Amino acid sequence: MTDGTKLIEKVLFKFAKQWIAGDNIDDALRSAKDAYKNGRYAIINKLGEYHKTRDTIEKTVLEYEQIISSFRKWKVKGAISIKPTQIGLSINSKTCLLNFERLIDYAAKSQVFVWIDMESSDHTDETLELYYDLFSRYERLGIAIQANLKRSYDDIQDLIRQGGKIRIVKGAYRENGKIAYKTRKEVDQNYMKIIEKLFQDGNEFGIATHDSKLIDSAVLLSKKHSKKFEFQFLKGIRDELKPQLVKQGFTVCDYIPYGTNWLPYSIRRLRERKRNILLLGSSFIQSHKV
Repeated sequence: MTDGTKLIEKVLFKFAKQWIAGDNIDDALRSAKDAYKNGRYAIINKLGEYHKTRDTIEKTVLEYEQIISSFRKWKVKGAISIKPTQIGLSINSKTCLLNFERLIDYAAKSQVFVWIDMESSDHTDETLELYYDLFSRYERLGIAIQANLKRSYDDIQDLIRQGGKIRIVKGAYRENGKIAYKTRKEVDQNYMKIIEKLFQDGNEFGIATHDSKLIDSAVLLSKKHSKKFEFQFLKGIRDELKPQLVKQGFTVCDYIPYGTNWLPYSIRRLRERKRNILLLGSSFIQSHKV
């Protein structure tokens, strides 16, 4: 690693500490406990993906089990969010399915919700197949859908027909223009179209965005349609808005990533939208005010 790369990484880490809980489970659980004290729920995600050795996959599964146990021990209401390639998809679908079954069984005993994170479009079909298989047997299970993909509105309609639980995100992966919207306006329009559909016909869903316009639209839609839904924010971002939404009676969740593999995740978050850089900078400044 060159001196220049080290310097860039050091600067990035100062920002990343805003939305990364820390290196280990205890760091994540402290953030979860803090969120819960302030009237919010927690969604914990261990950073890292594309694990290809069974030893690494087993360690990841054990960590998620430890988080689930800690929720119960600390009396914190929360969820876990898992990427399929963390727990076996990079080996084969069967390995991934067996590990999801194990974790969901374990989570069900503690009333902990499980979210399946969506990764790049290379895995969209496999992830949806996993979800449909598992959701036919487990109720407390949701899936993330990315608004930047052109297929997502159709996927949302299929999931709604099956009673699926959906988290709608903008999407953080670089995708081909043939399958994905490339401008902020197009992505926002599709996101809005999707949340309108969710409020009209959806069951339970999460609105995962830091965008004030989309949040305000969701608030207005919630007055017309009585639905069970929640706002989901990245830890440390829009902290000035979260208490306002809690005060208005909305369910608010902090999405809390942790782990040493923070750099690829952080770069993706910054790459996702130029607007994110402004939000992260604003949150960083506010948190360091005397």
